[in-house]
Amino acid sequence: MMNRVKVIIFLFVLLFVSLLFVNKRQAKEACSFEQAGRDDPRSQILFDADWRFHLGDVEGGEKEQLDDSCWHAVDLPHDWSIEDLPGRDCPIAPEAIGGISAGYSVGGTGWYRKSFRVASGLEGKRICLEFDGVYMNADVWLNGQHLGNHPYGYTSFWYDITDKVKFGAENILAVEVKNEGRNSRWYSGSGIYRHVWLKVTEPVHVAQGGIYITSPEVSDSAATIQVKTNVVNSGEKPIKISVVTSIVDEKGVKAVQVRTAQKERKLEANGSSEFVQSVKLESPELWSTESPVLYTAVTEVFEESGLGRTCLLDRVETKFGIRSIEFSPRGFFLNGKNLLLKGGCMHHDNGPLGSAAYDRAEERRVELMKASGFNAIRTAHNPPSAAFLDACDRLGVLVIDEAFDMWRKQKRPQDYHLYFDEWWKKDLNSMLLRDRNHPSVIMWSIGNEIPERGEPEGAELARMLADYIHELDPTRPVTAGVNGVELDKDPYFAALDVCGYNYAAGPSKDDHERLPERVIYASESMPLDAFEYWMVVEDYPWVIGDFVWTGFDYLGEASIGWKGYPHEGSFYPWMHAFCGDIDICGFKRPQSYYRDVLWKNGREVSVFVKPPEPSFEPNPERKHWSKWHWHDVVADWNWTGYENQELEVEVYCVLEEVELFVNGKSLGKKQTNRGTEWLARWQVPYQAGVLKAVGYGGSKGKASCELRTASKPSQIRLSADRTKILANGQDLSYITVEVLDSEGVCHPKADNLIEFKIEGPGSIIGVGSSNPMGTESFQQPRRKAYHGRCLVIVKSEPKAGTVVLKACSQGLQGAQVVITTAN
Repeated sequence: MMNRVKVIIFLFVLLFVSLLFVNKRQAKEACSFEQAGRDDPRSQILFDADWRFHLGDVEGGEKEQLDDSCWHAVDLPHDWSIEDLPGRDCPIAPEAIGGISAGYSVGGTGWYRKSFRVASGLEGKRICLEFDGVYMNADVWLNGQHLGNHPYGYTSFWYDITDKVKFGAENILAVEVKNEGRNSRWYSGSGIYRHVWLKVTEPVHVAQGGIYITSPEVSDSAATIQVKTNVVNSGEKPIKISVVTSIVDEKGVKAVQVRTAQKERKLEANGSSEFVQSVKLESPELWSTESPVLYTAVTEVFEESGLGRTCLLDRVETKFGIRSIEFSPRGFFLNGKNLLLKGGCMHHDNGPLGSAAYDRAEERRVELMKASGFNAIRTAHNPPSAAFLDACDRLGVLVIDEAFDMWRKQKRPQDYHLYFDEWWKKDLNSMLLRDRNHPSVIMWSIGNEIPERGEPEGAELARMLADYIHELDPTRPVTAGVNGVELDKDPYFAALDVCGYNYAAGPSKDDHERLPERVIYASESMPLDAFEYWMVVEDYPWVIGDFVWTGFDYLGEASIGWKGYPHEGSFYPWMHAFCGDIDICGFKRPQSYYRDVLWKNGREVSVFVKPPEPSFEPNPERKHWSKWHWHDVVADWNWTGYENQELEVEVYCVLEEVELFVNGKSLGKKQTNRGTEWLARWQVPYQAGVLKAVGYGGSKGKASCELRTASKPSQIRLSADRTKILANGQDLSYITVEVLDSEGVCHPKADNLIEFKIEGPGSIIGVGSSNPMGTESFQQPRRKAYHGRCLVIVKSEPKAGTVVLKACSQGLQGAQVVITTAN
């Protein structure tokens, strides 16, 4: 009896410890994976916590016996290029090698190391190490043994480390990252900037990227779902297996289940086999931009041991959506309905966080794009993070998934052209196997403004890449962004299914007469040409959409939205491109409000003022074609010293006419329609008070927008986008900081220095403002307001509790916001 009690107590303690371990692993994974792979056939452990980092080269950095105790402790995702430089309170330097292209950020070489343990008893399992993205040229070692090199900074890669892991002992993982030379035309960031995973499976398991789900037939009444599953046997003996796939809806209800066509199949040792399953689903809920319904395919692999006995060897869940896409000169059709692509191009950085790809940061960018009317994103000019595509799936945003910015010919001396011939197939394979089940992805782009595009070699390479993509995924068209659209590009376009025109509204109209079957979209357009490009989309069905450069502002390619091209000499301290509809903090810029009017969504009336002096020093050398800027206007009616001087007021209005008032006095009405480009202007003598625009017409009758003169700044307001976040060491809350007058009006000229303090289980991981020339730290707990506001980003710790962020500034009433973190 006593022994039985002891056993029960022991099992209870073991269960309690296991629960503690699981909770800690979800929040911030432990360095000992004692339970991984023991009870479940497949375990995936987030490998982001407790790394050591050293900036600079290290002799023998991969060696097990190296003492790294003095290295910096970091968690992933991590970007060292956004961190303060030694001796500076900012991450940029005028002498930076990447110069204006990299936003004067600094790359170099960095080393990462991590110690971990894998339990004894897992010797029969397969252990895989997966990196979602490392920029760039990463060499990886485990216990001093070189696993491999991965040059491209934007594709996932993985290593089977089963034969190199020490079970029941300490393992040392080392990663050398080399972001050297001039290798990018934009801010790339540096380091292990996406997630790392440790995966534990049985020897017989679903291959990496081995599940491929398509919907060959789709209607409102029924859909045919095909699931291809590639199963590998890394064991030393053959085995009989079967595969069962269940389709589960969003409520967790099993909609349908299908077994393999053959009940069982023999899988040879060190072999693989593809299982093809097809099932009909009645009355499916279709994925669309308005209703992004997702299903889950639950794939289970069983060993068939005879006499009706089975053993579960693997279980994989795959999100997917049921939808149809069609591209033709009649337009783009989603589920049979014509849809105009309201698109924006986007680089991969997250503003104040640099390139660090936190899941919430990726999700927030997609949320803000969707809220601003965009229904499509082009991932310029590289594959995005998996979290970004997951967000597009959930939120209903279409994606052009782009692979490369160059092939064999360089754009920068140390860019991907050095690796293209050896790596293009591996990188396309990585991109497609990871991304092809995302319903949001509607096209694969093989490149952007490729230097060879007008040469026979370029056409040949385009055909090679397109053919390979069609082998991996015949359900989506292949495209590319092409500039200099002239007759010499026809052979290149012939390799594409859909033709992306960069900065070519004229040819997109005229080419239809010459090539009536060509399907076109504006893969890049300039903000200042927004009206022209959107009218082309509305007027010509074979032009299926417009993707502005750019939807979301980004670091690097600094100042193209103001100084433009050519980029000669130094434009330091410009760091932002300053051309996005949404700025790096996530705030809408004036051009975004104009697009609201063009697209007939969002705010119906907006009013802005042209400053009496330019916002920034003009560039007299800017070329006439360099139009990535917008009109120099601001939402500001505070112009002390300019009383009674005429200021130009600009109003965007989707209604039939608009009337402007100053302090209640009408300055008259003006028509707003296609003939006026839905824009009206007045010359207004400045008077402090209220500037108000009222639009008339349409079903609602009228709409209005106003600017108020603010009095002296007196207080701070904090507004969190989320006051409840997960206590997982990864979740984020974005807090907008505003400087207000006594009446609660944001002062658009306030530039007060705001200091921040944080209490509780959270930390400040980023601060920022919309000032494209700000040379402040992105990580210190302070930031100057710009146009009356700035931003703070708080990250949870792996502990539930209450986080309090406080903000103060000399002469202003402080403020605080409370954020709850929960498991």
